[in-house]
Amino acid sequence: METHLRIIRQLADGELHSGADLARTLGISRAAVWKAVRKAGEMLGLEVRPVRGRGYRLAAPLELLDPERILAAIPHQARRRIERLEVYEDMDSTNSHLMRAAQRGAPCGTLCLAERQRAGRGRRGRVWVSPFGTNIYLSLLWRYPSGSAALGGLSLAAGTAVAGVLEAEGVPDIGLKWSNDVLWYRRKLAGLLLEVTGEAQGPSLVVLGLGLNTQLPAAQAAAIDQPWADLDSIVGLDTIGRNRLAARLAERLIDTLARYGSDGLSPFLPEWERFDLHRGEPVEIRLADQSFLGLHAGVTPQGALRLNMDGNIRTFQAGEVSLRSAPGIV
Repeated sequence: METHLRIIRQLADGELHSGADLARTLGISRAAVWKAVRKAGEMLGLEVRPVRGRGYRLAAPLELLDPERILAAIPHQARRRIERLEVYEDMDSTNSHLMRAAQRGAPCGTLCLAERQRAGRGRRGRVWVSPFGTNIYLSLLWRYPSGSAALGGLSLAAGTAVAGVLEAEGVPDIGLKWSNDVLWYRRKLAGLLLEVTGEAQGPSLVVLGLGLNTQLPAAQAAAIDQPWADLDSIVGLDTIGRNRLAARLAERLIDTLARYGSDGLSPFLPEWERFDLHRGEPVEIRLADQSFLGLHAGVTPQGALRLNMDGNIRTFQAGEVSLRSAPGIV
């Protein structure tokens, strides 16, 4: 682990630490401590405050990811399905990492989390803002004997899993937007990115990625080009620990991936309908260079979106849904 990351591990409690103590603990010089503190600020976007003659402290404490705490918080039934847990300080993307690992034969049930993503990805190539030590960046690798066509509704099932966990943690007014956004009052709180590969008749694999905003620093949030929300602004983080929340999400997503393999989308549809707050609303669907206007008419048993266009129902397996009122729709 690089020195600036080791320094942040020491400062994560938000307390004041003297340069001498940091140097002794890490086995480096006082000058190296100062350089590492400066590098942490520059590379990780963290505010490390020097206190003249006394040492250094973070502007705000961080609950950094702890693999042992995460595993301990996952019930045995789900924990035994985790073949490998990987936690990284800094990486390009948890999804990209697991897609590469899958090609090298990584087992079903590989779980990956990161403190920071340098190239976090959302849908359609969008950047997912991923600052260090806050939020949850989580990916799961799962293998199925069936072909990729059978996985069309998996993003909806995964969305109900995330929404259910947040609701159980006391987050009010959670809603889902087809096919993989978790919203709070139309503001994006979390997003899912599913990447599927395999043979048409099977086997296939999916890497399911989740980005959840727990606490977005203002400087990084300025780069987001759509309405957003984080848990800290909704309910505060005093009662929702980052490691415990990561464990709850992993547990529910693992159960969802396994259950979907045996039962498909059907068991998850009632929950989807409960969280689908926008049914009956005017929407616009953008697909390639075309757009379609109509009323959101729910989803099919396979997870496709149903759009009521002047009394004619059209279904969409893919596309970008805008919940803004569409022109010409009453």
